[in-house]
Amino acid sequence: MYAIFIRHGESTGNAGIPHNDLALLELTETGQRQAEEVAAGWFHAPDLIVTSPYLRTKQTARPTLARFPSVPVEVWPIQEFTYLEPSRWNGTLSRDRKPYIDAYWTTADPAYCDGPGAESFSTLLDRARLALRQLESQPKSNRIFVFSHGQFIHAVRMMILYPDSTDAERMRLFWRKDGLPSVQNCELIEAEWSDNIWTLR
Repeated sequence: MYAIFIRHGESTGNAGIPHNDLALLELTETGQRQAEEVAAGWFHAPDLIVTSPYLRTKQTARPTLARFPSVPVEVWPIQEFTYLEPSRWNGTLSRDRKPYIDAYWTTADPAYCDGPGAESFSTLLDRARLALRQLESQPKSNRIFVFSHGQFIHAVRMMILYPDSTDAERMRLFWRKDGLPSVQNCELIEAEWSDNIWTLR
């Protein structure tokens, strides 16, 4: 089974525009163009297309769906990682949140949840595990496009690359500047499930 994870195109949040609902962030014109370029680059139709429930991933998937209208589509809980309580930060800029972001990752407590609407790092990893199990249950010959988010895709990479690590160890590795590069807008991350092992391609 072969899965291609695609991060959404540039969103208004990526462009630094304040927002009030993380699920409803839209693509910018640049993001729309990136999504169209992704759709134009496919050589073969997939067997399944998966998106997160968030608007920006659905918008990113739209040109691919238009190109392959007969392919089934499913929505899985592969949305972005929200680790700061949203109600405290709606309408703010990234520079306002930076001290709290730094404190969260410096503390590196995978069980900590910042409040309503946020989730712990361990919960993020649980969602990544679930997505991988769902993919593992697909027919062996299937090729699946998964439209998701940067930190979620990064969590999937951590699960694949460090299968025997604890959540605390993965969290310490997750945000390191000398660690894996962040997933860029509309970047493709390819993974394969074969012989009961995940590998990144």
